[in-house]
Amino acid sequence: MISRMHLRPVMAYEKVEHTADLMIRCHAPTLEECFQDAASAMFDQMTDLEKVSLQEEFEVESDGDDHEQRLFGLLSELLYLHDAESLLLKQFHVTFKNDRVICRAKGERIDPLRHSLRTEIKAVTYHMLRVNPSVPELTVIFDL
Repeated sequence: MISRMHLRPVMAYEKVEHTADLMIRCHAPTLEECFQDAASAMFDQMTDLEKVSLQEEFEVESDGDDHEQRLFGLLSELLYLHDAESLLLKQFHVTFKNDRVICRAKGERIDPLRHSLRTEIKAVTYHMLRVNPSVPELTVIFDL
């Protein structure tokens, strides 16, 4: 079976004008793809993803009572991996299982000779976090 990771390699997100932080909005055919695009957008703002190779694979899970909690948990876990393990991730495959989000992510460790960091994202925020599964679309703000 071919995973969605290989069928839709280009993320779809837009930066939305916001005061001091970074706001993104994602639209996709499925909510899983919206979550994937939000993860890609976060790392795309941090560095040039064209220079990131797919050397390692990681699995991250999050859960919650609603889509907003699950998205917040997923992005926070991925940001933690970036900070704690010096990782840049660029390919994501998200699946939902009951109240859990399971994400397989591929990327590599930061190599200062090849990767230049553009934007430091300090945290994912709940402020204006919105997930609309019927469209599907989502909006998330990152604290810079």
